Amino acid sequence: MSRMPLVEPEALPPYLKAIHDATPEENWLGRNFARVFGPNPELVQAYQGFYQPWHVGGAGRLEPRLKELIRLRIATLNGCVLCKTVRMAPETVREDEAASGVDNADAADFTPRERAAIHFAEKMAVDHHNIGDDDVAAMRRHFSDAEFLELAMMAGQYIGFGRVLAMLQLEVASCPI
Repeated sequence: MSRMPLVEPEALPPYLKAIHDATPEENWLGRNFARVFGPNPELVQAYQGFYQPWHVGGAGRLEPRLKELIRLRIATLNGCVLCKTVRMAPETVREDEAASGVDNADAADFTPRERAAIHFAEKMAVDHHNIGDDDVAAMRRHFSDAEFLELAMMAGQYIGFGRVLAMLQLEVASCPI
């Protein structure tokens, strides 16, 4: 059960109603995302104004594939079913990579740069207080300073927003089973 009331679809503000109505009926997770944020649509609109350009819209210096790989790894670590099932950049990450490859990066066919990013994202999500100088130096061998800062910021927002969604318990809000 969602920890917040779910606004009835017909009472949603236009921005969230459009998201809700564009989400397939069988995707109850996505539809409930729009419903739970009904009381504060400006928050979602502002967040997506940042998120969309930086994640899949071509803003930034990192390639969308790299951002999608770390987003998916963090989704597993956060336990956010919604984040794990959504494919933000399906043309850049194969389904097998999205479903399980990111969760065992050393066994998957990733580049050294991709592996470094996935492992850094893992550490950000589960042990950020123990990221040390050696960790940062290792990342700087694969990424420019600007790229590393972008990767760290993107990982941080994936961690934070995924945890908000998990905390809201949208995964079990109205399961049709």
